Amino acid sequence: QVQLVESGGGLVQAGGSLRLSCAASGLTFSEHAMAWFRQAPGKEREFVGTINWSSGRSFTAASVKDRFTCSSDNAKNTVYLEMNNLKVEDTAVYYCAAGQSLSALNYWGQGTQVTVSS
Repeated sequence: QVQLVESGGGLVQAGGSLRLSCAASGLTFSEHAMAWFRQAPGKEREFVGTINWSSGRSFTAASVKDRFTCSSDNAKNTVYLEMNNLKVEDTAVYYCAAGQSLSALNYWGQGTQVTVSS
């Protein structure tokens, strides 16, 4: 059974930082793509970033580029989303997802709330 468990969300002031974690189990990590998404109230789910388990290469969306970084600890089966210089508009529920490819993300975590205050 695949499980993705996010943690690390919370309330932070604008300009602050948070690191989200996503612990994965029940899947072969080298065969799965991992990604972060977010969804703000009343808005559609938005892609945030992705990381390749094997190569360590990551990619982040233009809206968060230079502020957010994806990383992984393969020994812990965990991916991270480091978020710096947070803005009020970053307020959302953040989800991690896994699948055979970025277009086939079949597994989703429960989400973790990030709230940025002004």
